[in-house]
Amino acid sequence: MSTSIHRSQIESTLRTFDAGYRNFLHETPLMKLPGSALGIDCAEVWLKLEQLQTSGSFKARGMLNRLLSNTIPKSGVIVASGGNAGIATAAAAQLLGVPCEVFVPSISSPAKQARLKALGATLQVTGSAYAEALAACLERQKQTGALLTHAYDQEEAVIGAGTLAAEIGRQSSGTPDSVLVSVGGGGLIAGIATWYANTATRVIALEPELAPTLHAARAAGRPVDVGVSGIAADALGAKQIGRIAWNVTQAHVHQSLLLSDEAIRAAQLWLWQHLQIAAEASAALGLAALQTGVYKPKTDEKVCLVICGANLDLATLKI
Repeated sequence: MSTSIHRSQIESTLRTFDAGYRNFLHETPLMKLPGSALGIDCAEVWLKLEQLQTSGSFKARGMLNRLLSNTIPKSGVIVASGGNAGIATAAAAQLLGVPCEVFVPSISSPAKQARLKALGATLQVTGSAYAEALAACLERQKQTGALLTHAYDQEEAVIGAGTLAAEIGRQSSGTPDSVLVSVGGGGLIAGIATWYANTATRVIALEPELAPTLHAARAAGRPVDVGVSGIAADALGAKQIGRIAWNVTQAHVHQSLLLSDEAIRAAQLWLWQHLQIAAEASAALGLAALQTGVYKPKTDEKVCLVICGANLDLATLKI
């Protein structure tokens, strides 16, 4: 199945970031550990530490790319988000000196809402789920004419997310055998899968059992609405897989796997207690998949986990 996103676009965007925006957007570290260090029977586990990114998540890549790729009106930019895309948009808007309005649902964490306010965004809390916040955002955009930044279903967002995978390539002498990626609306996995399309690297989709947008779409043969709840709902809270992600994952994603909230929580705590990595629940699915055996790597496999965000209340890391 074809897609309009190409590896060359990711390469071009990474060059743009390198040329003028590394004071804002970081090339985040790639930590390599033997599998045994995490209790996993595989050669290596690579951690792409994207929780150290500007704005606390990978979303900064796509949101900055969206703003740089368009003319921004006087009314600024507008976005609906569970929190991370809004924070990233607000940070990019602050960098470029333009107004930003962010719609979040009531399930968005207080920590994320506080971060949005600190970045100078006009915050609108509406609805109980992301879809309701998005509907309100779209109505508001019609009134203001602000540039709409979508959390995951715009080409610029997907291309920006793909630069994460491009960085992994230049940070390592080899390539991972597999990359495990958390999925909500699918912007991150669409960008990563585009980068690794037609290579030997397998891209594996991971979702909470209580927010299975891609898994449900694959079962139905098309994108469908799902109920959204659980520990990672504020970050992986889309009720339907994005159009771009559906097309890309159909062609280039090898498996779609589900994790329980209990497994996700255990992995989140393990990252903090053993590696001092403060990651939100949505960023712990990769480790959860390895620790529970939901994904079983080969003994000689090099597995890369994307630690995609850290916008959390640190008090939640207490047992």
